[in-house]
Amino acid sequence: MKKILLLLSISIWALSASAHEYRNLLQKKANLSELKKSLVPNQKWVYYPAYEDREGWDKLTANNKEEIISKGEAALDYSWQVIKASDYIEFERSGARRIMEDPFGENNIALSNLVLAELCEGKGRFIDQIVNGVWYNCEMTSWALSAHIAGAQAVKTSLPSYKEQVIDLTSGDLGAFFAWTYYFLKDEMDKVNPLVSERLLQNIQERIMDPYMERSNFWWQAFDAKPNTMVNNWNPWCNASVLTCFLLLENNPEKLAEAVFRSMTSVDKFINYYHSDGACEEGPSYWGHAAGKMFDYLQLLHSSSNGKVSIFDEPLIKKMGEYISKSYIGDGWVVNFADASAKGGGSAGLIYRYGKAVGSSEMQTFAAYLRQQGYPQPYSEGRDLYRSMENLYCQDALAEEKSLLSISDYTWYPETEFCYMRQQSSGFFFAAKGGFNNESHNHNDVGSFILYHNNFPVFIEAGVGTYTRQTFSAERYSIWTMQSNYHNLPLINGFAQSFGSKYRSADVVFDAKKSIFSLNLAKAYPEEAGIVYWKRSYQLKNEGLSIEDDFKLKHAKENNQINFLSQQKPDIAKAGTIVIDVDGTKIKMTYDKSLFEPLVEKIDLPDKRLSRVWGDNIYRLSLRAKKGELIGKYKFFISK
Repeated sequence: MKKILLLLSISIWALSASAHEYRNLLQKKANLSELKKSLVPNQKWVYYPAYEDREGWDKLTANNKEEIISKGEAALDYSWQVIKASDYIEFERSGARRIMEDPFGENNIALSNLVLAELCEGKGRFIDQIVNGVWYNCEMTSWALSAHIAGAQAVKTSLPSYKEQVIDLTSGDLGAFFAWTYYFLKDEMDKVNPLVSERLLQNIQERIMDPYMERSNFWWQAFDAKPNTMVNNWNPWCNASVLTCFLLLENNPEKLAEAVFRSMTSVDKFINYYHSDGACEEGPSYWGHAAGKMFDYLQLLHSSSNGKVSIFDEPLIKKMGEYISKSYIGDGWVVNFADASAKGGGSAGLIYRYGKAVGSSEMQTFAAYLRQQGYPQPYSEGRDLYRSMENLYCQDALAEEKSLLSISDYTWYPETEFCYMRQQSSGFFFAAKGGFNNESHNHNDVGSFILYHNNFPVFIEAGVGTYTRQTFSAERYSIWTMQSNYHNLPLINGFAQSFGSKYRSADVVFDAKKSIFSLNLAKAYPEEAGIVYWKRSYQLKNEGLSIEDDFKLKHAKENNQINFLSQQKPDIAKAGTIVIDVDGTKIKMTYDKSLFEPLVEKIDLPDKRLSRVWGDNIYRLSLRAKKGELIGKYKFFISK
């Protein structure tokens, strides 16, 4: 069992990836000695109103006061749910995560609503229930998720060990949340019983601050990152939480500076990993946790040093932010590859604040556009109290910002190898990717594409289902959504793409003038596929999208198959023409009927994480070659 758990606990995120560029922007901005002189002592950098400042809180929450208080009132009678030992162990038994995560998350939401309501109202009527929630959390062995525990503690089990503490995304989040709770409400909790705040402070110290300083083997810290080490959204996310704890609770100047500098060293690893083009390889769904959390971290560092430690003027930081606005298709749809969802990515408040910090009018007007469209929620960020307060803080400025969705004919990310093209006259939007099959939240999808018409999906990337043990384990590629067979890609000689850093694109070309994106897929497939070359070319014309596969094989053991995923059922009744009804518009794809036999497979989506985006099912269109060929060309054209 221990051997199996060890395999399951190896995170997909920690595997090898692309080379780093050793920028070390934060460490160049201030060394430890300089940092000691720059940090503002004793939380004097905090610009939110004190709990007693009723006028300040009335002003901050003016537009949302009634809603905030109402949510708090709904939690006054909340019964704190116990997460049982068997709930943690279920991750080992079946791979299920939600049995532990759902009640844990509901507890956290209730507590965050109570704290924000008390800050908003200031009458003390939420304090008893806040104390209950704080005390309950202090009774828990760990604030980490069952899915994250086994890989980080000495005892390889998903049941938290009382012998050590694990810093993961949620334990870090709760550490930061409780640090703010302590900062604002310590005196009020002391009126109930001083033991509550004393124990809370001890818990944050022992669960977050001490492990961070004593351990260097949390994989997300990346202190020993090599050129091929992946550093993903966990790094800035966890570091932002840890930084919050130290800034709000550590008043020894020496210890504070050491902790902050340690976090700067770690976050530099994340920035070093990022490609210079600024694209988020994890996709828009994860942008808010990746570049977005890096922004939170940088903003906290900027505020606590009175702006002396700041890298907002670095071009890369701006590029990392603008990825989210450039990846927006329209009507809530975004460019999604790998695990990313086709909908959502970053709140309006976060995008606006990031844009303002780096001087990006594109991001600021995009945030105003999102707000005007009604999504996402304008202020609440759940247990992320810092973001909730920041959203409240910038609400008025965001409301006054001009709403504008910037639309470009193309966007090209040369290092990440993401290509977006748009034909405004015909209404087509196209995106494709190169890259390699070991990116963060990877799918085996080198060369895949999506196509939208008038902001409605034609050919799609499904995304990822509800996380289970299998999602981030050796079993990952047994899941259909991860396989190249369920992307808009060929099955060559009976072989799908393989997982690993060596399986990658080659000969990638983007021609903006001709609106062509092309690449060689051969190296994304195993040697057994016998591919000499497989050049796939996309060209977005005024009339539509042209796709061409030019190939040469060493042998032809099985007939090739070209796969496409669609939300709507393709009509294959007429040989040589596929018809998909996209919001009343007949989109047609022509193919050589002498070469292919079409087949449509319905894919049911019982998983809510997929069905809430696509509905109850999607479809896989497969064009099966009628014969095997060593050399050939396949041509497809998609138009209205």
